[in-house]
Amino acid sequence: MASRTQPFAPFEWMIAWRYLRARRAEGGVSTMTWISLIGVTLGVFAMIATLAVRSGFRAEFVDTIVGANAHITVYEMGTMQPNGNVDRAIHDYDALAAKVAEVDGVTRVAPLVRGQVMATFNGNNAGMEVLGITAENLVTIPRIANPQDKQGDITRFNEGIAIGSGIARSLGAQVGDRIRIISPDGVKTAFGTSPRVNAYEVTYIFTAGRYDIDRTRAYLPLAEAQSYFNSEGAVSELEVMVTTPDAVDDLGPDILVAAGDTSLIWTWREASSGFLNALDIEDNVMFVIMSVLVLIATMNIVSGLIMLVKNKGRDIGILRTMGLSEGSILRVFFICGAFTGIIGTALGVLLGCLFALYVDQIFGMVNWLSGGNAWDPSIRGIYFLPAKLEVGDVMSAVCLSLGLSFVVTIFPARRAARMNPVEALRYE
Repeated sequence: MASRTQPFAPFEWMIAWRYLRARRAEGGVSTMTWISLIGVTLGVFAMIATLAVRSGFRAEFVDTIVGANAHITVYEMGTMQPNGNVDRAIHDYDALAAKVAEVDGVTRVAPLVRGQVMATFNGNNAGMEVLGITAENLVTIPRIANPQDKQGDITRFNEGIAIGSGIARSLGAQVGDRIRIISPDGVKTAFGTSPRVNAYEVTYIFTAGRYDIDRTRAYLPLAEAQSYFNSEGAVSELEVMVTTPDAVDDLGPDILVAAGDTSLIWTWREASSGFLNALDIEDNVMFVIMSVLVLIATMNIVSGLIMLVKNKGRDIGILRTMGLSEGSILRVFFICGAFTGIIGTALGVLLGCLFALYVDQIFGMVNWLSGGNAWDPSIRGIYFLPAKLEVGDVMSAVCLSLGLSFVVTIFPARRAARMNPVEALRYE
């Protein structure tokens, strides 16, 4: 009767190690081991790299949203005018802003005037969204006051206009140039409404990090914007910034109460809900695809172990007749497969982390090899490929790889353990 041995005894490790170093003459077992190892390594590397880029893209995109836009916007429902138009302007905006600013978690409330205009300079035209804001509030917008790149001096904002770098490229304008902006809703005369045309000096050019913002956004001093858009004594909305942008859903009801019954609020999550939902779907799909890739890689371990069991049938029969139990045989071949999975996972984690840490250099080389067309910000929205290592993502890849490696190893290991020693030695 086979004697019981301590699980994973030293001799079991020794036998497994000898089998892993099997010669090619013994059926290519060593080659299959290397193929399995490389497959698991590449699978884990691809998964970590994909998850890191996914996390980095989401973090960068969300940061451009909350760093250059209102976390919560306060509007007025509007009142019906005698001429049938709805007036949604906020007239007593200073008092309303003071009430909203008293809500816990609110860091700043800025009155804004918003309008659509066309800009022209030296025969070049560009559509712009102009926001009227005070200089004190402008310097509190992170992606505008501290952008990825800037030209000019933001302290001279009251002397002219601040525009995005995309607008500057479209117009061919630089700091110091005077651009003209044209609004179709201009001066009202007895003969109708004539377009309003004003010229402003470009005092500041910013690169917020979002293509659509840099391509369309411009800022005017609040008083000048009120005069230009016929909004004297009123603003279009209140821009509310909070301590924790992720908690806007919790702060929304309190802000709505402070703003009054005639007010409406619009959070950054609601404004970007379509894109955020698309990101969530993409995250789930990419995780499933990468999981299948890792599963395919671990299946190579099964192929290698089946070949190993077939080649070592005589050895298994001899070991069983010497007294090794089925459990010992199972553990020997389990170690062979698990060891391959552990080493492959470790190498994959190393390569994936290195990719995430040096993604800028790697992408720079890829962009150079492709002639500078590997990344189009007009499609992706941001200007570079970000990567962010998350402990949870790395642990997910590790657990998935090791779990699959251990599970798929059990089946060929059990086949080896249940091999009849008499049948294994019959033709030897």
